Amino acid sequence: MGEVKQFRLPDVGEGLTEAEIVRWHVQPGDTVEVNQTIVDIETAKAIVELPCPFEGVVTALLVEQGSTVDVGVPIISVDVSGSGPGVATPVSEPPAQAAALKEDLVPSAAADPGTHLAPDTGPDKPLKRQPVLVGYGVKPGATRRRARKQPAPVPRPQPVDGAARVQAKPPVRKLARDLGVDLSTLVGTGPNGSITRDDVHQAAAPAAVPEAPPVVASEREERIPVKGVRKSTASAMVRSAFTAPQVTEFLQVDVTEMMETVARLRELPEFAEVKVSPLLLVARALLTAVKRHPMINSSWVDGNGAGDEIVVKHYVNLGIAAATPRGLLVPTVKDADRLSLPDLAAALAGLAETARSGRSQPADLTGGTITITNVGVFGVDAGTPILTPGEAAILAVGQIRDMPWVHEGELAVRKVTTLSLAFDHRVVDGELGSAVLRDVGAMLENPLRMLAWS
Repeated sequence: MGEVKQFRLPDVGEGLTEAEIVRWHVQPGDTVEVNQTIVDIETAKAIVELPCPFEGVVTALLVEQGSTVDVGVPIISVDVSGSGPGVATPVSEPPAQAAALKEDLVPSAAADPGTHLAPDTGPDKPLKRQPVLVGYGVKPGATRRRARKQPAPVPRPQPVDGAARVQAKPPVRKLARDLGVDLSTLVGTGPNGSITRDDVHQAAAPAAVPEAPPVVASEREERIPVKGVRKSTASAMVRSAFTAPQVTEFLQVDVTEMMETVARLRELPEFAEVKVSPLLLVARALLTAVKRHPMINSSWVDGNGAGDEIVVKHYVNLGIAAATPRGLLVPTVKDADRLSLPDLAAALAGLAETARSGRSQPADLTGGTITITNVGVFGVDAGTPILTPGEAAILAVGQIRDMPWVHEGELAVRKVTTLSLAFDHRVVDGELGSAVLRDVGAMLENPLRMLAWS
């Protein structure tokens, strides 16, 4: 009899509690290997590919695509007995090695359902511990596979007429349960009298309830389920808006010289392989302003009666808000304040591309300390951005367009944009917020100030 193991949905991020099954890469009957990608899941932060911790034959997909399941719920079952094609045959092991094997497993087989030992090629080579999911850990050193305990026979349901035991594969049994069909009442038409899907469907057909006419959605309305990134974003924005007193200030600046600097940077060999955009200099200006005013790069920690705190971060994980098909994401450039200008340009370009393609990992979407959102790409002049929870400030950049401007005492057409700085008034008062916004604007009007103030 086969040994079937269930793979439970793991926590792939920092304390995530649920995920949506986006797409299965395998189907019942498929042979799978250790670390083979079997399913794409969407958490509140990213789409993640899950590898299989077992080697064997898929017996059932326990969760349908599009369903949201909690961490720890079984999502797939795999027959690891070796009876299927391409599965390693269990190897017996001398009793003397049992104790050593028990000590070498990390964690123990009882505690880790993902534990898997597979033989190397050749009958005389030692067995090696195979890695499973990231984070499970494998203790160094060769091990040997212990003899597999034969599971006690599981009694099968008996037909009501006392005939032979019911023969049906796990997917067929699940189908029967879903349709309310008693397998013990059926006569199988498959090999050796086994019950097939057609047998179950035929048994369910007479009792099936006639299908109701399809409900046509109103053309005047559309209902979109709120889940995944949208659900997480909505929750974060509500929490931010109702926990932090937020203030927004605006500054209109002449960025003609900044645009000329961007054009000159694009001609330098150091930037030949990266995209240089106005966002690069906006990011550098904000990083320089953070260095001059560290309190802007901080967070408020509620002490819950034990004393509140303001935590000032002496590093900058710069978040860049990105609109993606999945919703608003804020990937972060870790330690952005330590990067050279070419490295910062490469990081920003890679960050946006990865986010829009849906390949951002949970670690890329956490740990931000201050954020920039570029609303100008949507043709918008300004906005009042909402703080990312845990941060004290966010800078919005409007579109850059030609406007009449008084330059050197004369009216001229200049490149102008509007900056909006929103901040947590518990941490940042009006003086500090105004100083930061004024400094960013001054550096964008005259990029040489970035060198003077760096």
